[in-house]
Amino acid sequence: MGPTLNTVDPAAEWTVVIPFYNEERFIAATLNSILRQARRPRKIILVDNGSTDASVAVISEWSAANPSAETLLLVEPKPGKVAALERGINAVETDYVALCDADTVYPPTYLALAEAMLTENRAAAALAFGVYENLSAPVAFLLRWKGRFASLLMPRQAHTGGYGQSYKTALLRAAGGYSPARWPFMVADHEIVHRVQKVGRLSYRANHFCITSARRQDRGRVDWRLSERILYHLTPSVMKDWFFYDFLAARFRRRDVYNTNLRDRDWETGGEKPTKPIAA
Repeated sequence: MGPTLNTVDPAAEWTVVIPFYNEERFIAATLNSILRQARRPRKIILVDNGSTDASVAVISEWSAANPSAETLLLVEPKPGKVAALERGINAVETDYVALCDADTVYPPTYLALAEAMLTENRAAAALAFGVYENLSAPVAFLLRWKGRFASLLMPRQAHTGGYGQSYKTALLRAAGGYSPARWPFMVADHEIVHRVQKVGRLSYRANHFCITSARRQDRGRVDWRLSERILYHLTPSVMKDWFFYDFLAARFRRRDVYNTNLRDRDWETGGEKPTKPIAA
């Protein structure tokens, strides 16, 4: 299979980048949610990070069944989501880029709302709150507003994960982008936000969200500790360089908390395939 699967009108302004590793159970639902976007992207870039399951076959079948979607399949042999993101972002040619996860469903207004947020004064990033697929609508609503209040109190911090990040491409690159040479550890989604907020504002809205796989609820072994998370929120912006590059990097290095740990997935609890967005 060649790199370019489908080709359509190049005039659109969005690219969606989806890194994946063994996501045969989820990735079709993710792609369907991108296809249903009111603001259609010019291109969907999928980056295979060494999958050993049927993920690539699922993508090929989906692409053949949806010729209106322009898809580009890339391969990143270096293990780790950060390396896959770096490869995908390097191929982006549009003004805006949405970084999406292969086990996440995006509401039809996701890109349109992200674009509205990115046109706000000095915005560099539109960050979406994630809600687990197994939560009731009222609980999801409360969690989104909890995140929104946190973002009002601490506007220069990350309050979401890598599943819900959209950027002005030029500013993401100006901040250095995702890079395993710069940050090979976990919580790369928070570290990149720290760098991006230096070049532009972070934009949050309670109604900007996505639905993530429930398997994320049990991965404490490969993630940061509660004490580290609390210190992240308490550390002033002017000291965040110290927090990440002196304090947290040293601790993660001692514990081997690298982003490649997610490939082991002994933290997975299963979780059903995402189906439809929780009502806003």
